[in-house]
Amino acid sequence: MVGTKPRMVAVSYLNTKPLLYGLLRSPISDRMDMDLAIPSECARRLVAGEAEIGLVPVAVLPELPEYEIISDYCIGADGAVATVCIYGDVPLREMTHVYLDHHSRTSVLLARLLLEEYWRHPVTLLDAREGYIEHINGTIGGLVIGDRTIGLDKRFRYVYDLGSAWKEHTGLPFVFAAWVTTSPDLSPKFIAEFNAALREGLDHLPQLQLLLPSPTPDFDLTHYYTHHIDYHLDVGKRQALRRFLSYITASVSV
Repeated sequence: MVGTKPRMVAVSYLNTKPLLYGLLRSPISDRMDMDLAIPSECARRLVAGEAEIGLVPVAVLPELPEYEIISDYCIGADGAVATVCIYGDVPLREMTHVYLDHHSRTSVLLARLLLEEYWRHPVTLLDAREGYIEHINGTIGGLVIGDRTIGLDKRFRYVYDLGSAWKEHTGLPFVFAAWVTTSPDLSPKFIAEFNAALREGLDHLPQLQLLLPSPTPDFDLTHYYTHHIDYHLDVGKRQALRRFLSYITASVSV
């Protein structure tokens, strides 16, 4: 990568907009090739060597031979996250099948963990494809993440927020995605400027909320950013990340 711009890929959801706003306002954006994708594609590109920097689902970390978390900011939650939920027409204890959203393996593994350890409810897990939300009915539930969840709480009678369930199960916050690099060539100066740009974006959150249209009339964007998404990769989230990664490692080795 020496002599070339690092390739950066980031999740393209509403919850990343403050971070991306900071990067795009910063001169550092001219020193990267930036692209957006769904979480699973971000992870794939980092694993495949098609990107050197990524805001990626943390479930991908065990697949990387070498990596470094380069930012004090992440996509996290300390309790209800609002946009990572299991939806259904019946209570979870009556669900026989659950579709697993194909956009993010982190959320899929989190759902598996909670079904095993917290709810202790055996269900048949179904790999989802585009359009699967239309098949959530009867005793078939579905995990849905990201912007597609907006409005589903009005459509389905039962909603199980994975951020809330994790908090109740462990007492910890959760990290859904982190800024990771696989390149040893990023300088401390570059990383410091990268972090400063992200902080700048979060500092301008009040202005950004005025610029971004709400996805639906009854979706409170300000409440979402300030009460559901927690961007600081603090000590509690790092502890939660270790707990979650230990589950992934154990589940793979079984």
